[in-house]
Amino acid sequence: MSKLNYNLLLLLLLFVCLTAFNVVTAQIPDYYSSIDFSQQEDALKIQLSNLIIDTHTTDIPYTSSTTDTWDILRQSDLEFQNSDKVLLIYGFDDNDGTFMTDRSRDAFDTCHSSSCIGLWNREHVFAKSLAQPSLVTNDPGSGTDVHNLRAADSQKNSQRSNRLFIDDSGEDSKIINGDYFYPGDEWKGDVARIIMYMYLRYPAQCEAINSATGSVNYSPNGDMPDVFLEWNEEDPVSVLEQTRNDVIFSYQGNRNPFIDNPYLATMIWNGPAAVDTWGTLSTAVENEISISISPTITNRTIAINGLNEDEFNVHIYNQLGQKIIFSSETSSTIDVSSFPSGLYIIQVENSGDVFQSKFLVR
Repeated sequence: MSKLNYNLLLLLLLFVCLTAFNVVTAQIPDYYSSIDFSQQEDALKIQLSNLIIDTHTTDIPYTSSTTDTWDILRQSDLEFQNSDKVLLIYGFDDNDGTFMTDRSRDAFDTCHSSSCIGLWNREHVFAKSLAQPSLVTNDPGSGTDVHNLRAADSQKNSQRSNRLFIDDSGEDSKIINGDYFYPGDEWKGDVARIIMYMYLRYPAQCEAINSATGSVNYSPNGDMPDVFLEWNEEDPVSVLEQTRNDVIFSYQGNRNPFIDNPYLATMIWNGPAAVDTWGTLSTAVENEISISISPTITNRTIAINGLNEDEFNVHIYNQLGQKIIFSSETSSTIDVSSFPSGLYIIQVENSGDVFQSKFLVR
């Protein structure tokens, strides 16, 4: 078998596996069997909060001779299965010769001293000092919850410091107006879903409104910054987030519900309608959206079928969650001939409905 045909076979197998995974996860996972999803807002928030508190059975030590947060991050944050590199949150460029902007690094290039240039350390996405009381790491607990920890370049981690998150755009993470921080287009959804988790897991200690600046208009009780709800919708869940959730679940016992289904945030706090991963909770699904794409395996174009209006928005992401295309379209045919071979996610917004699917470029 030629190398080209072998690679194509691998891609086709990956597509089949992920398609099968979608069919399975269209059902609500057993982890959520105790939740009454007919409830919304505070009632649903309290149910999910109790679930992730009750199932958090194991606190992980920050640094230890036994399994600690370093060990878990070297599994959960890998660039892809069997990789020897972790992805660095807030990173965006491996080729500019600057350590601080790197988006990947060897999994064992970790910082264990005061000299950490070119090494990665553990970023608390919900910053330690913004919690009340502050998160601490000397004992296992809220400060060592691995759902809140991400591999990060040590200098980039220092740049973020405890700055509040703020909205902006662009692949590069950056300080805004001296006091605020934008995580970059690739990571803003990750940040939003982590902050939402921390708020539900530690509701008195880690209030979401203490982590961002900007308006708080969507949520009925004013307890979730608009920016996080917008990022949750704009930046879909990536393969990395799904892997992290599964790995951390295997150690801690609990999951991040907003990675399993971003639409849960919409049900609790309103705002832009995120994708309903399970396909069972959203009004749009109940109204039987007829949008579809064809073909799902292509090297030229894909056609969007069943649109209700002439103008619609299209987002296309690669399997790492990086945005490839965002545009307003009037043509239902999208040219993907320039895309590298691989799996992609397309999200279509039309007449208030949101449709998401996968397609393979061979």
